[in-house]
Amino acid sequence: MRLLRKKLASRFNATPLPRDIESLIDIDTANESAPEDTDLTQAGVDNIWADTLKLFRTGMHPMLSICVRRRGKIVLNRSIGYQRGDAHSEDAVVASINTPVCLFSASKSISAMLVHLLEEQGKIHLMDPLSYYIPEFAENGKGYITIYQLLAHRAGVPGLGENVDSSLLFDREAAVAAICEADPIDHLGRTSAYHAITGGFLLDELIRRTTGKTVSQFLNTHIRKPLDMRYFRYGLTKRDMPSAAENRFTGLPLGNQIGETLKNVLGLDYMEVMELTNTDEFMGAVLPSGNMYATAEEASRFFQMMLDYGEYNGQRIMQPLTVHRAIQEAGKAEMDASLKLPMRYSPGFMLGGSPAGIYGKGSHYAYGHLGLSNVFCWADPERDISVAILNSGKPVLGSHMLALPRLLWGISRNCPPVRDMQDQSLDFLAV
Repeated sequence: MRLLRKKLASRFNATPLPRDIESLIDIDTANESAPEDTDLTQAGVDNIWADTLKLFRTGMHPMLSICVRRRGKIVLNRSIGYQRGDAHSEDAVVASINTPVCLFSASKSISAMLVHLLEEQGKIHLMDPLSYYIPEFAENGKGYITIYQLLAHRAGVPGLGENVDSSLLFDREAAVAAICEADPIDHLGRTSAYHAITGGFLLDELIRRTTGKTVSQFLNTHIRKPLDMRYFRYGLTKRDMPSAAENRFTGLPLGNQIGETLKNVLGLDYMEVMELTNTDEFMGAVLPSGNMYATAEEASRFFQMMLDYGEYNGQRIMQPLTVHRAIQEAGKAEMDASLKLPMRYSPGFMLGGSPAGIYGKGSHYAYGHLGLSNVFCWADPERDISVAILNSGKPVLGSHMLALPRLLWGISRNCPPVRDMQDQSLDFLAV
């Protein structure tokens, strides 16, 4: 049996793990609440953690961290695995709950809320053409594309083009110019096509032109500092770079079809992206679409603030109507032209589904975002939970493909609904 496990681990390019993984676990015992204080059972919480351990044991993720809040209280805040290296490394470093992890595309949900804050402050209107603020975006028939359509992945410029030089990711002005010069795939904004990289550059430029601040400055002022975050920033300081979780490609080699689909989405070859993400250049860059660093607790804290309609510790971060507008669906689920999957978006979030969706069973009211490749951050108002599952392994096809859905469905199963969303009063909007 041990020989069979070794063969399977080698085939799936799994992370070498010790037989006893207890020494790799970090638990936030000081802040985890008793399950009964949140309308959960101890068995339910134990089930979620057991499913997390099963996912880790697949070897697809050198590090996993998970934070689950229920009724505003932390019921799970734990990590397991290696910040760097593995069981075969002499210099391996065990991760902790305070290890920052790249959210990748889950960064988009936070960046989107910065734009919703611009509207709250009266600096823009989401239905305005983006070209009203960035005139050069009107080139090649894109003049009528709205800010709302950009947030809902309908701006017609999902990619940076073919054979992109990776240096373009680190040249903001050149990237914005290239996007503005691009021919749209749909100049009316009717086509849903995931904007993996391009949207972040445009949102950054929009913030600069309407506030005179960089996207990082705007984030710090309105979200990061008010929420008292240690990390939760685009990129890392040089001091913090050595503390970040190291990303690793795991799983089966990508076939031509999957490889080409991912290349079209990301603009770069997947393995090139993997190598890039561990460089100082990437970790020090500002990429609003894909390189926010945070702990699982910080990501869950942000979504708890969203669940509380813009409030944190008695402090008003944003108005309830701002949150309400951001999480309303932009349309029913339809095939995304970039991802080649049925997706359901709001202006800024990937939405759940019924009878099942990306956040588990019966997740119609859930909103959040996925990140490369198994990062999940979301809130589910029906269950009153805010969840972050962060990891450093980046498999596409691998031995995690049963364990990951088991964890997601287990969270929704063990956190039963506590609100009737159809009869929910909207009194909370009158603030």
